[in-house]
Amino acid sequence: MADQDLPHEQRARVLDPREDAAALKALTHPLRIRMLGMLRMDGPATASELAVRTGESSASTSYHLRVLAKYAFIEEAEHRDGRERRWKAVHEVTSWSNAAMAGSVEARAFVDVSRRAQLEHMERSLARHQEDLAAGRLGDDWREASGFTDLVARLTPEALTELFDTFSRTVTELAARDEGDPRAEQVVLFTAGLALHAEDRS
Repeated sequence: MADQDLPHEQRARVLDPREDAAALKALTHPLRIRMLGMLRMDGPATASELAVRTGESSASTSYHLRVLAKYAFIEEAEHRDGRERRWKAVHEVTSWSNAAMAGSVEARAFVDVSRRAQLEHMERSLARHQEDLAAGRLGDDWREASGFTDLVARLTPEALTELFDTFSRTVTELAARDEGDPRAEQVVLFTAGLALHAEDRS
C-alpha cells in the first residue's frame, strides 16, 4: 500500500473516506491487509494456502477473503480444479489522500493500521531477503544492489510531493524496461517522507 497517488498505469485504487467508509473499516484489520499484500506480491491463492503462510486457520482466512471480495479488493481467479476457490487482487496498490483521511477518526485509524502493516511488511521482507542471500537463492549482485537509506533533506511540501511522483514514475519506467529480462527479480520498495519539526536548541 501507499499513501501517495501513483500513476494510473499501476492500477491503483484510490480510497475516499466519504465514499468508501465501509471499505476502509473492512480493511482496518492487519490480517486482511497482509493477505491482500500476499495476493499482490505472490499471485492468486486459496484460503488454505494463505492459512499456511499466515499461520491462521483456513476458516479465518476464508472469512477475511470474503470480506475483501465484498468490498472489491479481490476477486475470484481462474481455478486449478473445482475443489477450492482461488483469489486474486483487483488492484496493484491502494492509495489515498492524507488530507482527506484526516477528517474522521475511522479514516485516521485506517491510515495508522496501514502504516504499521507496512512496517511489519518491511521487517518480513528484510528477513526473507537475508534468508535468500544466505541460501544462495540470490546472487552476489543482489547483495551489492540491495539495501536501505535514511537520507535527511530540507524540503518543502511541494518538493516532497514531486519526489514521490518522480520515484513512482521512475519505478514504472524501469519495471517496464526490465520486464523481459530473465535476471529480473521481485523487488520490494519502501519509501517514506516524514517531516519532523526541528527542535529548538537555543
